[in-house]
Amino acid sequence: MTRMTVNNQPIQYRLAPDTPLAYALRDASNLTGTKIGCSNGECGACTVDIDGRAVRSCTVTIAAVEGSFITTIEGLARDRDHPVQQAFLAANVSQCGFCIPGIVMSAATLLQRERDPDDEAIRRAVDHHCRCGIQPRLIETVRRAAAIARGDETVTPIARPGTDAVDAAGAVPALTATKAD
Repeated sequence: MTRMTVNNQPIQYRLAPDTPLAYALRDASNLTGTKIGCSNGECGACTVDIDGRAVRSCTVTIAAVEGSFITTIEGLARDRDHPVQQAFLAANVSQCGFCIPGIVMSAATLLQRERDPDDEAIRRAVDHHCRCGIQPRLIETVRRAAAIARGDETVTPIARPGTDAVDAAGAVPALTATKAD
């Protein structure tokens, strides 16, 4: 039995020790935000936070991460209000969305280490393959997330057309960004 903490919950997997973490998360824990794209660590869709590091979960076994603290996209923020998620929504970066959870996790772990990463640090940390071509907007979006995390910029939820303000609080909000004074 392999034990770890996933999204702040103790987990015991009764799977073969050589099971890739991505498959355990998706199949045994139903955490389907962790996507499997290439199964060899190239694309980054399966990236999760393992003990504060962005790791491509298809490349590590559950035995290798026994005792670790793992955060998936589902555990990043309860209401999708992490600065990286806010910045991605405000910039409307995602297209198909398949690779976005892994990109968000890589950006979130970068911002845990660096409050104001430069463009090169962002390129190194978020080196994912996105077939939709979001890369030109990605650096600016991560810089915006860093500004939100530092409190230099705020993002205000706005109701979508046809949604009243009370109902909008429970929905995934459209966001607008403004610079803080």
